[in-house]
Amino acid sequence: MTGARWAPRTIRGTDVKYMLLIYNNPGTYEAWSQQEREALFGQVDQIMAELRESGELVGGEALADVSNTKTVRVRDGVPAITDGPFAEAKEQFAGYLTVDCETQERAVEIAARWPDAQYFAMEVRPVMHTTVVEM
Repeated sequence: MTGARWAPRTIRGTDVKYMLLIYNNPGTYEAWSQQEREALFGQVDQIMAELRESGELVGGEALADVSNTKTVRVRDGVPAITDGPFAEAKEQFAGYLTVDCETQERAVEIAARWPDAQYFAMEVRPVMHTTVVEM
């Protein structure tokens, strides 16, 4: 009998795609000078260029301001929609990169170089896809 099972996606032999989830605090950036923000975004541009050059960059996006966010929870079949993410969270999910790396260590290395990791957090997770396996 066969069934669908989630498994890490393998590309180019043993390479795996990883999501690098970027967390930050917009209030911290707002408190910085224009020069400090430009320096940070310059670091981002440099890393992105290196990842494009190496072929490791799959894609990525920054997210819009949290004021545009809706959180949806369905309880007993009734949707409850609230504005924004969890109000008590200071760090917010700000964007992501998808990279195609030979090892998880390489994905962690990239995340550690991302400027937000110096001030907030980066999360590294393997991307899953559906494969058919014997059950």
